[in-house]
This record gives sequence, structure tokens and C-alpha cells, in this order.
Amino acid sequence: MATTDINYKNRALTLHKSITAPHFNERTVLATSTWDYVDLWLKRNKKAEARFFWNQSRSFYEATLALPKTSAPLTAYYCFLNATKALLLTKGGQFGDQHGVSGFTAQGPTALSNERIKIKSGGVLPALCQLFGEQIDPQRVYTLKDILYNLPYIHRAFSLTFTDTELFIPIWNPKIVRSTQTHEAWLVAELQGKYANVNTINKLPASFERDLGAPDKFFIRSKHRFDWRPRQKTESLNRYKTFHARLRREIVYIHAGSNRWYLRRGGIAAGAIDRHCLALTFAAMHRLSELSRYSPDKLAKHFDCQHNWLLSEFIASAPTQFLDSISSEITGHEFFAPERL
Repeated sequence: MATTDINYKNRALTLHKSITAPHFNERTVLATSTWDYVDLWLKRNKKAEARFFWNQSRSFYEATLALPKTSAPLTAYYCFLNATKALLLTKGGQFGDQHGVSGFTAQGPTALSNERIKIKSGGVLPALCQLFGEQIDPQRVYTLKDILYNLPYIHRAFSLTFTDTELFIPIWNPKIVRSTQTHEAWLVAELQGKYANVNTINKLPASFERDLGAPDKFFIRSKHRFDWRPRQKTESLNRYKTFHARLRREIVYIHAGSNRWYLRRGGIAAGAIDRHCLALTFAAMHRLSELSRYSPDKLAKHFDCQHNWLLSEFIASAPTQFLDSISSEITGHEFFAPERL
């Protein structure tokens, strides 16, 4: 089927970091830090209460940078909590005074699989999940190991620590194309390097398939479609936003010098969790903060185990990833650090 790329406001239509309100027609914001930009955005949009929590989050973030890894989870979690409140207040979400998450340690040796987490029916974390259209089962118990397994920004560290099945497939050059004969539009992306093979194609989720338009390469496409009409760009863009939110349930990113997109593999992988990375990061850091505050001796034991490096990587990288995603959700913009000369 012949296709053509879709351009909107002279830019190729592609994936966006924000799910709730992506601004596809605006330029990327170059900033060494999103703190000041988001603060100004909240001020301009008269979100005084959200701005208060955003600046509280910044104070906890700066405190986190000066703490050792056995203490850092406590202030990192309160950084996440306040940033999440800022997001929810910006979106008009209702969340109450409870954090909405609890944890406990199961009997047995010191292991990530013995650190258990439950998301409650009300509070800040459930409100964050609901913002992304996710359901809550307050009876479900997650393990810290499974949550870390589902975070793409530490997946390499996880894979080197454990032998669990690789959960994410890197994709390149994602873009939206439409048929030249109909109004149907969809996502296409490319598999490259060691992932450009039939074995990877067989691991695609059910909603994706190989695009045979270029048989010498490994392109994939979404099976789902949406309607794009060039003469109805506003309506078409709204349809794409709905389609995009659906895509982003299966496609995640890592904040780096440029967006690095990953597709969740298909099949039922043991430990896979269908939940947004923000919610999972929030839950994981909450459990570590509980250990840091109430059982620092237990937390210290985790750093004497096989997963020492994985846990250290999470504590060090989670704040950057979390705040980049929160900043995009609050403002609808994408952020990158300017290149240094």
C-alpha cells in the first residue's frame, strides 16, 4: 500500500513524551533544567497551588543530590510526591491527603522479590494512575523486583543483574503515515542492528506487525488505524491524540540526548506490569523510602546483595526520568538539554 508521511505545522508527526496533553505543533524546549521553565509556566497559567508543590519538589530534589544512597530514597520520594501533586492540580485531579501506596517485607532472605507493594484505592498514586486511564486493584501485590523490571531506563542494568526475559524492543524513526488511497493513518518504525530480524518480529505485541513495504529492511507498523484528513487538520489531530494515548500504553521512552523509544514485547512475560512508568517509579521509590525511614538496616542489606548496582542505578537515574516525564505532562512540551559546545 502506497503511503505518505504526515506533516503538521511543517513538522513530521511522531510520538510525544506527553500522553495527557501533547503539543505536537510546538518546538522542543531546550533547557538545562525544567524546574524554572515549569515554574514560569505554572505562574503564567495561574496555577498557584500547583506551583507551591512544584517548588517543594525542587527543594527535596536538591536535598537528594547531597545524600548517600541509603538516605536519598526518602527525599527523592517526597520530590516525586510533590511533583505528582503539582501535575494532578494542573489537570484538576482529586487526590486527598493519603499517598495511596503501602509496602511490607515478606519473610525470607534479603531480596527485591520480598519487598512487596500495594496501590490503594484512593490517594495520590491512584489519582496518578487514573490520570492515564488505568484501573486500580487494591488487592494486587507487586514485588519491587517486578516493578524495576518494567522500567526501561534501568532495564539494561536489570538484565545484567538477573536473567529475566528482555521486555523492551528499541525502535527507530517512529512516524505517522497515511495511505495515499484512503484516509487511514498509522505508526511505522524501524528495527535496527541486532533487533532487525524475524526473531524480534515474533516478539511484537499483537497490535503490531511487520511492514513488508521494504522487504530488505525490518519496518514495523501498528495494526490499529485512525482517520487523517488533510483538509480537517484540527479534527484529525484530535483523533491522533486519542490514537497516540493508545500507542503510549505499549511504547515508552528513555530521557537522553534525544528520545529513545521502546516497544513492550508481546506475549505474557512473567513480571510484566501494564502501568505507566511514572506510577511504577513512584511506587518503587515509596517502598525504598519506607525502608530508608523505618528500617535503614534492611535497606543497607540490599546494598550488600547481587542487586546492589541495579538499586544504585535506580536511585541515581529515577529522579531525572520522573521529572522529565512530569514536566512534559504538566506543560505538554518536550524538553531536551542544549548540546554543549
